[in-house]
Amino acid sequence: MRGFRIMVCLLLVSSTAGIAADNKTLATTLSFDQTVDRVVEREHKFVETMKRLHPLAETYIQNLHEDSDHNVEPVNDQYFLGRVDLNDGPRDSVFQKHHKGFLHHALHPLSAALSTRFLPQGFAQMVILDSDFEKTNYHFTFVRREFLGEARCIVIDVQPKEKAPKGLFTGRIWVEDRDFNIVRFNGTYSGHSDYTYYLHFDSWRFNLQSDMWLPSYVYVEESGTQHSALYHDLYLKAQTRLWAYDPEQLNREEEFTQIKVDSVVDDRPVAKDNAPVEAQRMWERMAEDNAVDHLQKIGVLAPAGDVDKILLTVVNNLIITNKLQIEPDVRCRVLLTLPLESFTIGHTIVVSRGLLDVLPDESSLAMILAHELAHIALGHHVDTRLAFNDRFFFADADAFQRLHFERPAADEEAADTKAMELLGNSPYKDKLGNAGLFLKTLQAHSPVLTNLISPRLGSKMATGDTTRMAALFNSAPTLEKQRIDQVAALPIGSRIKLDPWSNQLTMMNATPVALVSAREKMPFEVTPFFPFLSYSQADKKLVAQGAANP
Repeated sequence: MRGFRIMVCLLLVSSTAGIAADNKTLATTLSFDQTVDRVVEREHKFVETMKRLHPLAETYIQNLHEDSDHNVEPVNDQYFLGRVDLNDGPRDSVFQKHHKGFLHHALHPLSAALSTRFLPQGFAQMVILDSDFEKTNYHFTFVRREFLGEARCIVIDVQPKEKAPKGLFTGRIWVEDRDFNIVRFNGTYSGHSDYTYYLHFDSWRFNLQSDMWLPSYVYVEESGTQHSALYHDLYLKAQTRLWAYDPEQLNREEEFTQIKVDSVVDDRPVAKDNAPVEAQRMWERMAEDNAVDHLQKIGVLAPAGDVDKILLTVVNNLIITNKLQIEPDVRCRVLLTLPLESFTIGHTIVVSRGLLDVLPDESSLAMILAHELAHIALGHHVDTRLAFNDRFFFADADAFQRLHFERPAADEEAADTKAMELLGNSPYKDKLGNAGLFLKTLQAHSPVLTNLISPRLGSKMATGDTTRMAALFNSAPTLEKQRIDQVAALPIGSRIKLDPWSNQLTMMNATPVALVSAREKMPFEVTPFFPFLSYSQADKKLVAQGAANP
C-alpha cells in the first residue's frame, strides 16, 4: 500500500457553547456531499493523531475447522502483543517470550503469511480505514441513520473507483453525527492476488477523550471458503484489542510538578530502627514494588482499581477461614493480556485479564487465587535482584524475556497441595465442582490452544497430561459438551471491560443470556464485538452547555 502522506493538523478554536450549538444542527443542514467532506477531513485529522500515539495492540487468532455435523471448533491459535507505530506504515515492536524469525519476514505490511503464520502488522493496519482516504478515490452511498449505543450515526457504503489504487478499503462506515468521526468500519481492502489476501474485519473506535475517537477493538473473520491456490480454505476468527493510549498515565515528571510542600514542624517521635526480619521484608517488598510498577508503566498491568478489590475479597475469605498470618499484606493486580496465567510477585497475586474472562464462577476464581495464596503461605519469595531498579533498564518489548515469575515444578506441586487445604477450610469447599470442570475443559483444549495457555510471565496451568490443581478433577462431574446447563468455561471477553485510555478495568454490565444450543457455550473461543458506544464525559458536558446556551 502507498505510504502515509504528510498532512497538517489544523486546530480549530471555538467557544464551548458555539461548538455544541453548531454541531447540533450540522447533521440536519449539510448535504450528503458536504457530510462526506467533513468525514474525510476528520479522518485525516485522526491519522495525524494516531501517528503521535503508540498504544499496545494485542491480536489473538483461532484457526477453525467444521466437522461433518457442522460443529466448528478451534484447531490451533496464534498470539501477538506489540506497541503500534503508524508513522511509516503499520509496524510494531513485538513483545515476545522468545525471538521468532517469522515476525521479521520482509513481507508486504498488509499481507499475512497464511501458508505458515500471520504477521502482526496486517492486524495493526485494520485500525486505519485508509492511509490516503480521499473523495477522488471512492464512491460514497448513503444507507441509513442508526444508533450504536448512544452515538447517532450516518451509515455509508464506500467502494474504490475503477481506476483507484489497489489496497483501498471497501465496505461500510458508521459516522457519528456530532463531529463526523468514523466510529466503526466493516469490510476489507481491495485488490488481493494469489500471493496476498486481505482479511475481512470489523473495526471499532471509542470516544476516549473529548473530540478523540481512537481504535479499541477489531474483529476478524473468514468463513472457510477457498480464496486462491495459496490461501485454501481459510477459516479463522481473531480479536485485536488496543490500550495504553495515555502517554501521561505514569509520567512521574507531571506528578512532580503538582507536588505542593507546606512548611510544617515534624513533632513525631524519632523513628525506631528496623530489625533484621523487618528489613528483609522491606527489601522483598521493594523488589515486589519495582516489578509491579514497571509492568504498570509499560502498560501490561492495570492500575489498582475495583477489579482488584473483588479478587482481594476472595483472598481475604481464604485468609480468614484458614487463620493465616501473612506479613506484609497480600495484594491483587490484573495483567492486561489475554493468555491464561496467574502468578505471584512477592505478596502480590497477579491474574491475567484473559483468565478472569473465562472463569465460570466465584469458586473457580477461588481455586486460582488459592493456588497463588499457597505460594505466599509457603514462603515462595520474590527474586530480590529486582530490588535494584537498574535491572529494569531495558526496552519495553523485552519485558517478557527479562522478567520471569514462573516457579519450579516442586514449588507448583507444593502450592497445589496447600491450595487444596485452603479451599477445604473455605466457604468454597462445597462449590468446587465447576472449578474441576473448568480444569477439565482447559486440559481438553490445551493441545489445540497452545498460545492461549502459554504464559508470558508465570508458570503454565496445563502441560501435556499435567494440569494445575488436578486433584479437583475428582470433585467434578463428567464433562458433557452437549449439555446446555453445564458451562465449564466462558468465551473470551466475557467479564472484564478495559478503558483503552487509562487502562482501568471494570466488570462488564451485560444482561445474562439463556443459551439455546450447546454451540453457544463457546469455551475459550473468539467472538465478535458489539460494544455500546458512548461519548466521553467531556463531550457530554460540551453538549449540555451547548443546549443551555443556544
